[in-house]
Amino acid sequence: MCGLLGLVCTSDSDAAKARAAVGTALRCQRHRGPDETDTWADGEVVYGFNRLAFIDVEHAHQPLVWGPPESPNRYTLNFNGEIYNYLELREELTEKHDAKFATAGDGEAIVAAYHYWGPGAVARLRGMFAFLIWDADERVLFGARDPFGIKPLFYSSGPGGTAFSSEKKSLLELSDVLGLPQRLDNRALQHYLTLQYVPEPETLHTGIRRIESGSSFTIAPGGEVKEARYFFPVFDARPVRSKADADSLYQRIADVMRDSVGKHMIADPDITVGAFLSGGIDSTAIAALAKEHNPNLIAFTTGFEREGYSEVDVAAESAAAIGVKHIVRTVSPDEMMDALPLIVWYLDDPVADPALVPLWFIAREARKHVKAVLSGEGSDELFGGYTIYKEPISLAPFEKVPGGIRRLLGKASGVIPEGTRGKDLLRRGALKLEDRYYGNARIFRDDLLRGVLRTYDERVGHQDVTAEHYRTSRDWDPVARMQHVDLFTWLRGDILVKADKVTMANSLELRVPFMDPEVFKVAAGIPLDQKIAHDTTKYALRRGLEGIVPAHVLNRAKLGFPVPIRFWLRAEMYDWARGIINDSQTGELIDKAAALRMLDEHKESKFDHSRRIWALLVFMLWHGIFVEHRIKPEVPEPVYPVRI
Repeated sequence: MCGLLGLVCTSDSDAAKARAAVGTALRCQRHRGPDETDTWADGEVVYGFNRLAFIDVEHAHQPLVWGPPESPNRYTLNFNGEIYNYLELREELTEKHDAKFATAGDGEAIVAAYHYWGPGAVARLRGMFAFLIWDADERVLFGARDPFGIKPLFYSSGPGGTAFSSEKKSLLELSDVLGLPQRLDNRALQHYLTLQYVPEPETLHTGIRRIESGSSFTIAPGGEVKEARYFFPVFDARPVRSKADADSLYQRIADVMRDSVGKHMIADPDITVGAFLSGGIDSTAIAALAKEHNPNLIAFTTGFEREGYSEVDVAAESAAAIGVKHIVRTVSPDEMMDALPLIVWYLDDPVADPALVPLWFIAREARKHVKAVLSGEGSDELFGGYTIYKEPISLAPFEKVPGGIRRLLGKASGVIPEGTRGKDLLRRGALKLEDRYYGNARIFRDDLLRGVLRTYDERVGHQDVTAEHYRTSRDWDPVARMQHVDLFTWLRGDILVKADKVTMANSLELRVPFMDPEVFKVAAGIPLDQKIAHDTTKYALRRGLEGIVPAHVLNRAKLGFPVPIRFWLRAEMYDWARGIINDSQTGELIDKAAALRMLDEHKESKFDHSRRIWALLVFMLWHGIFVEHRIKPEVPEPVYPVRI
């Protein structure tokens, strides 16, 4: 797990400027790799690297030079992530191609696979990754990002060349080198206020994009990035016709999860891997399976001192049941307010998910004890875990209503007062799936956004983000289509971004065993009646984890890690929120008077505006840091040892 930086410059003079600027750009992502920092250059190509070392700590340094015997210095690798099947790949490359390796690390397996198998080798990598490979013979850069988007990879192109980085802020430092001014992207801002994150491949800066998850690319000096998708997720449900079929499915789930967790525990013997533990089935299963590989496993939980908003008690019971040491970090509203500007700096782009703040605190606590943690992200998207996946069942009666009448029902919902029971059900029932579902977070509806966003554009909508994913899934059942949309929106835009950013902010590697190609193969074949069944979600997963997960968790309803901002914004956080809005210089973008009215309506309990207010606050802090340069969080220097 590391932070990479790579530039493919237009000319030698641009490369000279890049070499001079790389040091500053690397310091912006020092937290991603405090163990080692190094740079490398070859003509128009410049690399920078921050390393957080796990495998062959003493020898697998980067940037890593590798080549076949006839051209030993042909390739140079810049790699962020972990390849969990690297031992199998190295063995096959040695047996079939007599490949030679100078280290025991996973990086050489990537380069050798690319050399012998070509660009298609990336589809054989089992892990989380973003990497660059410079081919000095062909003078071309090849790169790729993992199938689900666990690891980030930003890029920016201008007259001076193209730069790639694990951190967007590093690219902002290279604007002069690239010759590209950075401006706020109003279209991306509108998407953010709708979705609570900026969807790929956009960022909030017009000149910076993201290599999409499951994609590879090539670029030559003076050329353009040519991107190609190598991972095409397909939910191919297979009917379960008998008890034997069902039992076989449940066993496959248990087997693939045990295998995935085992591979995700890989590290040098003197490096400790722990686990995050909530009160839910996903993290509990991961911790229980990880305990099989590390009898001294430490589990970490965060919570709040408010009834109904903490899973600490359930997590403690789970930790006792599976026999792991348990560390708890309780977070107060004062701590959240104090930490949020720094967290927004680490995020690069705003993510209005309040859960990322307590996650930052527990990551900070965990890094005192371990260097990596396993976590349960991705289970809900793969196995059908969100409550909203039940919606196609509850709205099924509307499907029998003629289109004209459904449209009338939709118009009727518009005159029903906000907050009236059944208003949203009527509104959503009148819409087709493609129009009503665009992911788990729906912050500002269009009618509400018009009153707050001064740059509101009628031509911009969630269909810009979801239309292609609905097109490719048009023959699937509605829940599978919702899962597919979430894979490309909510999962990689919110869930995995916050997991990567706030853990790496603390130089802690987070590993996600559910986000594994082999796990996806099993999950993708689960039929609808094995996802949503017996009034629960993730039914097949729950059955597969029987005997692994303690009984008190196995059928527990999903809590969803709520954060009590609804209450705090009416009390402890009210003055703080009002101050952020008043001080913000976003008046040309946001109607601040409307934002203050929303805050007061929320304080008076007229409406629950908490998520919308939070989205505005996070954006205003982001704007204060990256646009106004008025807010300057004090970024701590990472001082962690190589091994824990």
